[in-house]
Amino acid sequence: MANRQPQHSEQKSSTKVTRRGLLKGTGFALAASALPLKAITQTEAPGATSPPAVSVIQELSAYMSSAGDRPLPEEALEKAKHHILDTIAAMISGADLPPAKVAFSFAGAQSGQKTATVVGSSLLCGPLEAAIANGMLAHSDETDDSHAPSHSHPGCSVVPAALASGEYFGISGARFLRAVALGYDIGSRVTMTLGGFQYQMQSHRSNHCIAGNFGSAAAAGCAAGLNAQQMRWLLDYAAQQASGVAAWQRDTQHIEKSFVFAGMPARNGVTAALLIHSGGTGVEDIFSGPDNFLLAFSPSANPTGLIDKLGSRYEVTRTNIKKWTVGSPIQAPLDALENLRKRHPFEADEVQKLDVRMANSEAHTVNNREMPDICLQHMMAVMLVDKNASFRAAHDKARMQDPVILRQRAKVQLVPDEQLERLYPKRVAVLELTLKDGTHLTERVEAVRGTVENPMTRDEVVQKARDLLATFLDSAKCTALIDAVLNLDHKEDIRSLRPLLQRS
Repeated sequence: MANRQPQHSEQKSSTKVTRRGLLKGTGFALAASALPLKAITQTEAPGATSPPAVSVIQELSAYMSSAGDRPLPEEALEKAKHHILDTIAAMISGADLPPAKVAFSFAGAQSGQKTATVVGSSLLCGPLEAAIANGMLAHSDETDDSHAPSHSHPGCSVVPAALASGEYFGISGARFLRAVALGYDIGSRVTMTLGGFQYQMQSHRSNHCIAGNFGSAAAAGCAAGLNAQQMRWLLDYAAQQASGVAAWQRDTQHIEKSFVFAGMPARNGVTAALLIHSGGTGVEDIFSGPDNFLLAFSPSANPTGLIDKLGSRYEVTRTNIKKWTVGSPIQAPLDALENLRKRHPFEADEVQKLDVRMANSEAHTVNNREMPDICLQHMMAVMLVDKNASFRAAHDKARMQDPVILRQRAKVQLVPDEQLERLYPKRVAVLELTLKDGTHLTERVEAVRGTVENPMTRDEVVQKARDLLATFLDSAKCTALIDAVLNLDHKEDIRSLRPLLQRS
């Protein structure tokens, strides 16, 4: 297919400039020049949020439009590579799980336009279908990254959106990295501005979907080379598609969850970018004025949170990579059990009882769930028996009925702890273990391995990726894919990754 050249300046906008629009814009500029600064930056229309966001939208859209050409600081560049590799590994390792089967079926039925890669398959399809399929692959299980301050999983939607739109426009690896970093920056700031975890608890909406929705739009818009004006419309289209409710917690198959966390927001973001690139227009500032996004979702929200430390604090550097391929609340207890064993080796049958203390809300998420990878009692039993919690074990549902595992599971007690709840979103866990000889062992984990406070090294990230990729790729292809991702900034065309991402 012909390469679709992205636009990189206001002058190259595909939107037609009409006489009416020109006069309207000129009139506003003349009127604004005669007013004091306070009058320019305030919206007097009924229903406006306070403080107003006219200056916020201008700064935000200008930052977004220049992101594709702006080099990332070294730390952000390195972290972006880690999170892209981690997300791709999550896609490929999830290729045989139930959400992936639905995603492949969907993409295969929509494969008329062969411009974008469906990871872990031989399928090619359009960018919208690839975004939704790869998003569902990325969150087929509990392998992908998470951003605690915004209570979201950015990688599973942002990376698929950047990949699908990047292939469509034929962007370089450097621009792809910058698009991903921008997605992390924008999506997380939206839900942090809304109120983070407390917002989800009070509104019953899904932060994961809302953050992914805006983050994916930003990443796709960067790949499309949208200018500042178009970025404002892009944010408007993202706001109109913002959706998702916390009922995903009742999903027992992880298929709806993969759609809510990743597939839907990735598709929404690419949709918004392609519509605006095709000439779509919209509201100038969706974050202020009558019926704006913040007024609809969180009337007390301060819009300046959308640009808080933008350009100096890169959210990809504040995003956690999971050491264990299980639900986030189970990470600290597994770390604690591994730490105890290193200091005081013991066998599973020597354990009399094992108490796990964690925040109330965390306990609710992982208490006796039907899926092995988000069931704390099961995964702790697996860790006792295997002395590890592998990807394969975390997805072996039949093993939940294994008498050996059930015998150990009966020793595990989950204790919701109000004091630990007060520390949330910091995920702290306390493990209290008693051996049959009376020995009492205690371990408190304040910072899980892979979190910002206790980050994994590049070698650890690579090792995790290799373990996941080896599920479907041979050793040579694993090495080639890892090397390609870690050298993305030297790739002229992101589409060169395609042979490494697919399997026959």
